[in-house]
Amino acid sequence: MDGTRFIVAGTLIDGSGAEARRNVFLAVKDGMITAIGSAADLPRHDGALVDDFSHCTIVPALVDCSVSLMQSPAVDRRVLSTADEGLAEKAAMLERHIRYCHAHGVQGVAASDDMAGLREGYPEGLAPWNMIDLRSSGRLCQSSHSAAGNSAGGDFLKIAYSATIEEEEAPYPRLSHEELRNILQHRGEKKAVVVANGRQQVKEALDAGCDGSEQGYGMGADNLRKMAEKAVLWIPSVLRAKNGLDSAGSGGSVCCRFSQRYVAPGKAAPGAEVFWKKMLAAHLAQLRLAKTLGVKTAVGTGAGSVGILHGESMVEEMKLFIKGGYSLEETIRCASENGAGFFGMEKLGALAVGRKATFLITRGTAQQLPRKLAYLEGIYVAGAPSPTYRKNPVKTA
Repeated sequence: MDGTRFIVAGTLIDGSGAEARRNVFLAVKDGMITAIGSAADLPRHDGALVDDFSHCTIVPALVDCSVSLMQSPAVDRRVLSTADEGLAEKAAMLERHIRYCHAHGVQGVAASDDMAGLREGYPEGLAPWNMIDLRSSGRLCQSSHSAAGNSAGGDFLKIAYSATIEEEEAPYPRLSHEELRNILQHRGEKKAVVVANGRQQVKEALDAGCDGSEQGYGMGADNLRKMAEKAVLWIPSVLRAKNGLDSAGSGGSVCCRFSQRYVAPGKAAPGAEVFWKKMLAAHLAQLRLAKTLGVKTAVGTGAGSVGILHGESMVEEMKLFIKGGYSLEETIRCASENGAGFFGMEKLGALAVGRKATFLITRGTAQQLPRKLAYLEGIYVAGAPSPTYRKNPVKTA
């Protein structure tokens, strides 16, 4: 044989937004997809290498566009960040969170982390980020000075123009509109993602020329129309509001977390549940309008924020996209192709002839997605089973 591997799928969702296809095969050679066709037309050759997943659904690898790999989602604030830790502690947390991402099918991340010094600490080819496609912003841009410091480092710019939606106020002085303009005018060829909330601040970010906007709570219809006109990517991070609602019933610093939900003893914050219900409903309404207006959207979970888990949170954010009016196929495009294209992850994205054969396998039908993505049947990287994924990991003492 010529080294071609044939992969049969009961259902294929290719990540382009097109409807799911039933009973198809992918022909893969040298890590690339060379043909996609009906399983009924599968070439029959003695000795042909065929991987039969006719009982499964195949989807592209996932891309999380909003992650902090060096921050823990733990509810105990004493272990949230490695900012004051040594390189060994930072490296351990980084590797742990990358493994979580990989195990949940997240093969690409855009991380807002400063990894200075870490890259030199690993032998060539053995760094944990070789497991996934990692794009790092370097230090979060909070001033013109911090942006200048990133000019030779990060793969893209992440600019904090607003506090995140969970924070009452930013822990640093807010950039002025003039400072934001100056940062964006001197960013060179790098993409710039601006975290902004509220009508005025999102408007100012768009006017200044950002490439992507993250969060955008309360930004209104006019800003969405402008995003569509300017082809600005929106990363809505709906899970932040859902997470706020899930934790609104209690306060305190010691919690017990069950997957995406956690509870804490302590006095409930007055009005918190009402606030987050309203915030979540309004953001989902914005997401519906964005779809109608043709705004390009991408999935970004905010993993590393309190209660938002690395890797596992992708399924939760995708469920919210579906709740916001996106079809399953459109949601998977937002969770793969849109983010991969924006951040230049050429080995990831939609599954098509001429593209890398990197994809996820879930047992069952498309109707069971995205829930089934939480427990993958397998991960293929460049046309072969991932050497680091274990469906049933062996627990050792």
